[in-house]
Amino acid sequence: MLFLLTRWLVIAVAILLSSAILPGIRVDSLTTAILAAAVLGILNAFLRPVLLILTLPLTIVSLGIFAFVLNALMLLLVDYFVSGLEIDGFGWAFLGALIISMVSWIANRFINPSEADGKPSQPRRRKDCIDMERGDDGKWR
Repeated sequence: MLFLLTRWLVIAVAILLSSAILPGIRVDSLTTAILAAAVLGILNAFLRPVLLILTLPLTIVSLGIFAFVLNALMLLLVDYFVSGLEIDGFGWAFLGALIISMVSWIANRFINPSEADGKPSQPRRRKDCIDMERGDDGKWR
């Protein structure tokens, strides 16, 4: 649960950062940014996967660039639902989505979900190899 709250706050900070950098994006308050982050999270969880599948041929032909267009459209949709958020057009939404994506990506590199829950992190194990250890009798198991 702490992991989700942390990600939510990171997205809210990213929205505030994009509004501070870009003149075409305006956020009224911190509450508006938190609400916009919640709406963006809900849209990204339910609507974005469907849109990614439907636009997969475009994404493949454009070598993945169209995924950024979808991010901008999601941000414009958040602008439609949240009253304190104003985005002047698609270009500003595209740049804002890039900033939000970069801040989220950088923050996720430092946030580990297992450590956020208070559990120690386990080292990643490769699934394509077999770990063997030598027994007391010298045989590998």
